[in-house]
Amino acid sequence: MGKRHQIYLPDNRIYSCSTCHSHLLSHGAVISRAFQGRHGPAYLVDHVVNVTIGAKEERMLLTGMHTVADISCSVCGTRIGWKYLQAFEDTQKYKENKCIVEKAKVAKEVIWDS
Repeated sequence: MGKRHQIYLPDNRIYSCSTCHSHLLSHGAVISRAFQGRHGPAYLVDHVVNVTIGAKEERMLLTGMHTVADISCSVCGTRIGWKYLQAFEDTQKYKENKCIVEKAKVAKEVIWDS
């Protein structure tokens, strides 16, 4: 299997990997900024690019038991958060197929128009 091509987001406000600056998500993909990750504050987002999804596992989080898979930057391998695959409580179902991206693992980028 060959090397995957990076996806470059057309938005002028993006979040990139803090290690290698690969594009990860656009500003518009952020659903909420009021979440908690392993290393502090995190974003709940509905779409990420340039990530690999790890093995699924059941994990007890602050809001109950969930089936999740860690997500990592596909360029440098930095673990940036996790993807919610299944929520066991009805009040948490809105998180399914969405991702937590840790603020400490991303950098805000502004792309200036020429």
